[in-house]
Amino acid sequence: MLLGMSDIVELDPEDKKIITLARSARARNGVPEGAAVRDETGRTYVAGTVALDSLRLSAVQTAVAMAVASGAKSLEAAAVVTEAEQPAEADLAAVRDLGGAGTPLLLAGPDGALRASVEAR
Repeated sequence: MLLGMSDIVELDPEDKKIITLARSARARNGVPEGAAVRDETGRTYVAGTVALDSLRLSAVQTAVAMAVASGAKSLEAAAVVTEAEQPAEADLAAVRDLGGAGTPLLLAGPDGALRASVEAR
C-alpha cells in the first residue's frame, strides 16, 4: 500500500520502534539508508548501507543478512529510512526470501515519517 499525504496510519508500537532504529542507524553511520528488521521471536537487527569496493548491500539486505546469520527463521516486518520514494525491488526480494510473501516493508523518510507500507511479493 502506498500512502498519500492525506492518509493517516496508526503504526503499531513495534513498527514505530523499527523505524526509529533504522533512522538512528542512518544518522549514526552517515549512510544513505538505515534499516531494521524484526524476526519471528521479536528480536531486531539494525544496519546501514554497505558500500565497499568489493561489496555493495542496501541497508535492508544487510539487516536481513544479519538476521539470517543470527539464526532467524522468518521476519515479521522490515523498515527502511531513505530519500527514495519507492522501496527497491532487491529489498522487497530479501524481505520476501526470509519473511515470505506478504511481509511488510515500511518505507520512511529521513524525518521518520512513514511514506509507504509495501508487502513483499
